[in-house]
Amino acid sequence: MAKKVTKTALVKKLDTVFSIYIRRRYAVNDIAKCVTCGKEDHWKSLQCGHFMSRKHMSTRWNEDNCQVQCAGCNVFRYGEQYKFSLYLGNNLADELHIKSKEVCKFTEVELQELIQHYTQQISLF
Repeated sequence: MAKKVTKTALVKKLDTVFSIYIRRRYAVNDIAKCVTCGKEDHWKSLQCGHFMSRKHMSTRWNEDNCQVQCAGCNVFRYGEQYKFSLYLGNNLADELHIKSKEVCKFTEVELQELIQHYTQQISLF
């Protein structure tokens, strides 16, 4: 009998594949650039930074909300939200802020579909 995959496990898997997608989507020869400080490094050494915190499910896997950041900016300087907003521009930053306040609950099927989508996107690199 197959073990049922929990919603928590699906969220973790989606976080993983989505992070890989974000870090690789604009990488050139596997080198990506931090949107807040400009540091360039191999995509595996960088992180998927969130403008609006990951706690907001409505923007957690939003491709505009998530960009490449180095650990210095994302972790040690708490995401550099002001610099991140400059990168996004006022209109998009405002839209993401408003969207982050929306209540959003993903079903297990929706999470599985997103995992499949981003896994497929990664395979194109």
